[in-house]
Amino acid sequence: MQHENVLKRHAALVDHMATARGVDLEEATMRGDVQIEEISDAVLRCTGCSNPDHCDQWLAQQEGVADKSPSYCRNTDLIERLLP
Repeated sequence: MQHENVLKRHAALVDHMATARGVDLEEATMRGDVQIEEISDAVLRCTGCSNPDHCDQWLAQQEGVADKSPSYCRNTDLIERLLP
């Protein structure tokens, strides 16, 4: 059960980080800009992050669209590729 909770937490972090940068992952998927497998890979990359609590704090402080992701974000390349 703990593994499932970890995946859910990091899936939420990936989605919230994308949203904070102005990317709607669901819309990007429906447009064909990103594959479900890429999002799954992004979640797995996120689970390797040593700063998920800091990421939560960073996301909570964001107002509007952020210009960049934190330097430690393992999914910056994917998110930047999907920017409108």
